[in-house]
Amino acid sequence: MFMNQLANMMSFFSLAASFMSIVFSLEGHFTFACWAVIGSVVCDGLDGQIARFTKSTSEFGKQLDSLVDVVAFGVAPAILGYKFVYEDFAAPATIVGSFLGRIFEYKGFHPLAMFALFMYLFCSGFRLAKYNVTPKEALTNYFLGLPTTAAGGVLASFILMYRKHARVPNPELFLCLELLLAFFLISRIRYLNLDTIIRLVGKKTFAVVLIIVIILTLFDPELTVFILTAGYLLVCPLIVRVFLNGRTVPR
Repeated sequence: MFMNQLANMMSFFSLAASFMSIVFSLEGHFTFACWAVIGSVVCDGLDGQIARFTKSTSEFGKQLDSLVDVVAFGVAPAILGYKFVYEDFAAPATIVGSFLGRIFEYKGFHPLAMFALFMYLFCSGFRLAKYNVTPKEALTNYFLGLPTTAAGGVLASFILMYRKHARVPNPELFLCLELLLAFFLISRIRYLNLDTIIRLVGKKTFAVVLIIVIILTLFDPELTVFILTAGYLLVCPLIVRVFLNGRTVPR
């Protein structure tokens, strides 16, 4: 009984992490908020694997996972992004007094940031709804459009990298990233799912790579997470198109 509910428990852990991210964002603790989103990414990756391993997949679990994903990778990253723009990009030196400065901020209100982040939130919800009505046969090897889990990871890791390494604020780059993620979410670009990645590289190779990633994370967690998420965003479609060309990956 416990094993059957373990996958659902991981979904609730993801929901708890996303709630913590929202609270941290509102309090201005952006690094903690980002890591909470990353925690949701990990929990979301585990719940599906656990459900398949324990043969406990259910319609309830599917709907719960989608509802949690809306909060974890839609609402939480959108709030994090807006507060990040509001706190770290408020009246940045690069655009003070310029035309862009008046667009990015008006009496403490950031209309462009709100527009970009709402588009991200809207496309996240659209992406999850499309996933729920897509026949399972079409999702054997690929996702159609960037998964919301990956989009939330890209956003969180970008903010982590910015806070650790950036010298000059660049709100234009951040908001362009938001709109780019929104486009990828609702696109028909194919992304490999985790099961297909494991079958492609083999379980032993995947385990070795996972250990290496864990070790690298101990030395530079921000850079490691950013490379993983950005690599999935940019490289995965090329692998599908160039090397697989739509072919089914043997089980």
